[in-house]
Amino acid sequence: MTKRSFTPQQVAETVAIQALSYLVSEPARLGRFLADTGLGPETIRKAAGNPEFLTAVLDHVLGDERLAKEFAQSSELPPDTVRAAREALGGPAWERETP
Repeated sequence: MTKRSFTPQQVAETVAIQALSYLVSEPARLGRFLADTGLGPETIRKAAGNPEFLTAVLDHVLGDERLAKEFAQSSELPPDTVRAAREALGGPAWERETP
């Protein structure tokens, strides 16, 4: 039997879709996400195919340490996997240097 291999991009997209599923599974989480993105519930399915949207999903999750930890635990993923997925989709997150 041949073992199927996946590209880092494919793995990252899968993690992002899992994160999106996690967000929409609870109305309060979904509400915060929709408020942050400005999207409506009817546009999520269409947007889910867009790599930039998937990057935004991971940015949203990683922007809240508690949410990121809860998502990683619920998905049985090491916390670093979420950050690595975000970087695989959109490159390293830009962080502003403070003077």
